[in-house]
Amino acid sequence: MQKSNKFYNDMGERIIARRKQLGLSQEELASRADVSPQMVSTAERGSKSILSENLLNLSNALGVSTDYLLKGEISDADANIIAQKILKAPAETQSKIERIIDIMLEE
Repeated sequence: MQKSNKFYNDMGERIIARRKQLGLSQEELASRADVSPQMVSTAERGSKSILSENLLNLSNALGVSTDYLLKGEISDADANIIAQKILKAPAETQSKIERIIDIMLEE
């Protein structure tokens, strides 16, 4: 497998994983990202590159950074997205989330 194909395949796998995590179909993601379902399918298959505008639209619709989609790296922007979600939760839920994080980090 060529290096560039692996790059696109890995990015496609991250798009699929996040889409499924959010419980979205390809059509629903396409609608949220203002792209065609065919573009989502192409991106997920990793068969070719996608336009930077479409990458940005996908990252916004998926609630992750373009760094995450491109490289699989969690950026400060991704951490901020998570932090904002936690801050919106009630105090009791925030406490539970903190305990879950502590347990996960102990492993």
